[in-house]
Amino acid sequence: MDTLKLFVDLASINSESREDSSATPSDPGQFELSKALVKVMSSMGLADVYTDEHAYVYGRLPATAGCEDAKKIALIAHIDTVPVSPQTEVHPRVIENYDGGDVVLGDSGRTLSGAMFPHLGSLKGQTLIVTDGTTCLGADDKAGIVAALKACDKLMHGTEPHGEVCLCFSPDEEIGHGASLLDLERLGADFGYTIDGGELSEISFETFNAAAAHFAVKGVSVHPGSAKGTMINAALVAMEINSMLPAGETPELTENYEGFFHLTDMKGDVMSADLYYIIRDHDAASFACREQTVRHIEKLINEKYGEGTVKLTVREQYRNMAEKLADCMDIVELAEDAVRAVGLEPVRCPIRGGTDGSQLSFRGLPCPNIGTGGYAFHGPYEHVTVERMDCAAEIAYNIIIGNVKKH
Repeated sequence: MDTLKLFVDLASINSESREDSSATPSDPGQFELSKALVKVMSSMGLADVYTDEHAYVYGRLPATAGCEDAKKIALIAHIDTVPVSPQTEVHPRVIENYDGGDVVLGDSGRTLSGAMFPHLGSLKGQTLIVTDGTTCLGADDKAGIVAALKACDKLMHGTEPHGEVCLCFSPDEEIGHGASLLDLERLGADFGYTIDGGELSEISFETFNAAAAHFAVKGVSVHPGSAKGTMINAALVAMEINSMLPAGETPELTENYEGFFHLTDMKGDVMSADLYYIIRDHDAASFACREQTVRHIEKLINEKYGEGTVKLTVREQYRNMAEKLADCMDIVELAEDAVRAVGLEPVRCPIRGGTDGSQLSFRGLPCPNIGTGGYAFHGPYEHVTVERMDCAAEIAYNIIIGNVKKH
C-alpha cells in the first residue's frame, strides 16, 4: 500500500464538518470521502465493507485460523476535518527528502518555520506533506485512516497470527457528534483505539469533560439622545458577561490538567448579542463548578438588567473517558508495548480535547487514543510525513499481533 498516494488522495477531498448543521454528516463532502474509502477497502479485500446513510464506513479483517477466539480490536478514525475556508479545495504539497528548513506555504504569505515549530529539524530526510497555507491539511484525521488501513494491509500480506480487526471511520468528530450514531453491534469489537492523536509516543486515556455554552443577549434600543435609564446595549452587556469569567482561565494561559473557558465566537449590536464558549476541565467536580459559574452569571445579569435580558444554553459534549478506562488499563498497557516495539518510550498524556473514544467508552466500548504522527492540527501550518504515518501504522499493527500474544 502506497502511504503517500493514499494520504494525498484522501486529503484532497474536502470533508469538513459544520457546527451550524443539524444533519449527519454535517457536510456532503463527507459522503464523497466515505465512498472513496469503500472503494479502497473493497480493493484491499477487507470483508463486510459498508457505508450507511450517515457516512459511517465499516469493514472487517477476519482473524487468522486458530485466533478466532481472540478479543476483537476496533481501529477508529474520523473522516471529517475542521472547516477549510476560505477555499473549498485542499492542495497538499509533497516535499521529498525534506531538508529540515523553513517551507514557504504557497502564495499565502505564511511560512512553516523552525522558529514556530522546533521539531522540524527532526524530520530532515523524510517525505513532508504540507498545505498551500490557505487551508488545513486534514491529517487530523486522515493520517489516522491511513495508519489503520496500512496496518490491516500489512496483516493481510504477512504471516503473523491475529484476531479479528474491526474498522470504522466516522463523520463529524470535530463537532462532537462522531460516535453518537456509530453502530456498535455492526462494529462487533471488544475494545478499540482511536487513531487521532499527534505524537507517536503518546497514549491517551484521559480527556476533558466538555460543554458548549451560548449566551443570547437581548438589548433595548432607543435614541441615544434620550437613552438614559432606558437603553440596554446588548453588545456592552456581552462584554460585561465575558469580564465576569476568570481572565487567567483561557486556553492560551493553561496547560496539562488545567481547565478553561474559551470564547470561540461573538457578534452583536445594541439590540442583540451572542457569545459562544466551550468549557473544558479534566476533573468532574471542577467541570461542574465551571458550568455553575456560567449559570450564575446568567442569574446576575438578569437580576441587574431585568429577566430575559440574557438566556444561557449549555450543551454537554463529552465526558472524561478515564472514568471508564480505569478498570481496563490492560488495553493501555497493550498500546504501550506496541510503542516500545517501534523504539519509542510511551508517554501517558491527557488529551486537552476529546475524541470519539470518549463517547464510545461511555457507550461500552473501551477506547483509548493513539497517535497519527501529524503536527499543528486545525490550521494552515498542519503537516505530516510519510515515515511518521508508517510508524503509526506499525504501532497499530503491533497492538493487533500483541493482543494474540498477550492473551
